[in-house]
Amino acid sequence: MTINENELVAARIAWGESIIAISKAYEKSGIDDATIVANEMLDQLYGFEFGPVLFKPTLSGGSQTFRSNKEGALSYFIGNNPKYPLDSGFGIKSWREVKSETSSTFVEESIAMWMGWVTLIDKKGDQVKVDKSWGYKKTKNGALKIVLHHSSLPYKA
Repeated sequence: MTINENELVAARIAWGESIIAISKAYEKSGIDDATIVANEMLDQLYGFEFGPVLFKPTLSGGSQTFRSNKEGALSYFIGNNPKYPLDSGFGIKSWREVKSETSSTFVEESIAMWMGWVTLIDKKGDQVKVDKSWGYKKTKNGALKIVLHHSSLPYKA
């Protein structure tokens, strides 16, 4: 069950499509529907069933920089959680396109790491480019699940 490059590409595409789906659900029907879509994304793409997911979102800081449980990840994507007052809902920012550019990958059997850049484009055409690393574990049924998600804004000298 060795992970191949096509599976890594498909996993990145699925993540991007999910972010866009969260944004569109929020715009069309509000936070409740966006929450449903975000929960589905977390269940389908993230490996919380394996244990803590090593999640460092782009716009997080202080004592809540790192999120290892589903509640913390969900809050980052949709906000509206008083336990995470700084979360504004990264997933509800009108995203329309997500592109990735690979720097490097590492694959060993059912574990893979990907590192590169992800560019998110909103409905006005504004872009945000982030440095991103994902770690994946393949499930027994062959699905890739994110077990590490690190994102940060590029360093500026």
